[in-house]
Amino acid sequence: MTEKPRPTVNWMDLLWLMFLVGLALLPPVREIHKQLILLAFGLIQLAEGWLVARLPRRGAAYLVLLKIALATLLIDHTGELSINSSYWPIYFLPVVTAAEYFGPWATLFWTALSSAAYCSYLYPAMQVYEITAEGYGQLAIRVLFFFLAAMVVNRYVVESRRQTQRYQELAETLAETNRRLEQAQAEARRSERLAALGQLSAGLAHEIRNPLGVIKGSAEMLSQKVANTDPLSAELAGYIFSETNRLSGLVTRFLDFARPLHAELSPQDIMAVLGRALDDVAKAWKGEPVRVEKEYESSLPAVALDESFLEQAFVNIVQNAYDAMGTTGGVLRVNVARSRQKPQIPGSQDKDESPDGVEVRVADSGPGIPVELREQIFNPFVTTKKTGVGLGLSIVSKIVDGHHGTIRIESSGEGKGACFVMFFPAASDAEANAEPAHMVIS
Repeated sequence: MTEKPRPTVNWMDLLWLMFLVGLALLPPVREIHKQLILLAFGLIQLAEGWLVARLPRRGAAYLVLLKIALATLLIDHTGELSINSSYWPIYFLPVVTAAEYFGPWATLFWTALSSAAYCSYLYPAMQVYEITAEGYGQLAIRVLFFFLAAMVVNRYVVESRRQTQRYQELAETLAETNRRLEQAQAEARRSERLAALGQLSAGLAHEIRNPLGVIKGSAEMLSQKVANTDPLSAELAGYIFSETNRLSGLVTRFLDFARPLHAELSPQDIMAVLGRALDDVAKAWKGEPVRVEKEYESSLPAVALDESFLEQAFVNIVQNAYDAMGTTGGVLRVNVARSRQKPQIPGSQDKDESPDGVEVRVADSGPGIPVELREQIFNPFVTTKKTGVGLGLSIVSKIVDGHHGTIRIESSGEGKGACFVMFFPAASDAEANAEPAHMVIS
């Protein structure tokens, strides 16, 4: 059983009520209209937050108007000569309220309206008494104090709002920075795991390759010797030979994953590389009912890339899309457009100075990738296929990282396909005129 939260007491509202009770106990005590007006002030003060929250656009204006009206009624019932009533400072209530909720110009307007309401009693007083220059001076002093109080309070409120907005922006920036730092730490841990797995894979692959070579050669010789005398042994030797070839290919993939890739980056047209990858996969899957929809933006910048490695990455991505759609077919959408990459840490670069580059989106209409695998899909040995060891996307991620790019996966939901989004920064003018740069992708 959960305990209900206890209502909290707003001490400022209690102080307001105490001040109003004090005014009610002061002369004229028996003036019932005065007591009712002060009670109305108290109720309005208690309901102020509710009214502003309920009517965010007009609530503050209604509050000021109500307080001006009540202040005008109060001084009308607290003296024979209303303009000289001892309760004239009650007009500070609407003035301060306006200063709390409005900007400088609106505060001046509401202060002028409050002053006009107070000065409206000047005409009846002039009909009965002759007001001296000193009286006009006293009235002007009171009105100027209204404006002085309004500007002082409004300046404090405006500065407080600015500070609050700065703190909110700083908090949002810090939260985004922390998120990106956590992402960077996760990437660093992932890189460490990949490096360790790469060393382990390389060691195992080298140790396995030599025995495989011996087994393969022995099976081939055995198959040749018993081909005519013992068909069963020849058949079994053939199985050994074919499975050895399969294991050899697997070892080669392990070595591809573990071996540093020596890339030669030079500014090139990324669409040409992508087009060759699409053609290669389409030829291998000739006859499959897959429709390829291309949308290429014109006048794209050149990208510093290694042609062979990046084509390998595109082939792996497109091959996975064909595999996902299977024999039932589907639609493969390929989109290439100019894009800007957000800076890794907010504040490190202005938005207009974020790296310009090319974004490649490859989307299929297959079953999609389960939510629980989307964060680990680029890790080695993670796969959604029934066959394979899960190194293809790890190699793709490695190649994209080596091109200073990023890769992520988007999905519209389970069973609605997957979309791989790759960003590659544009080659600078210096890179475009320089010799190909050698880079080790480890």
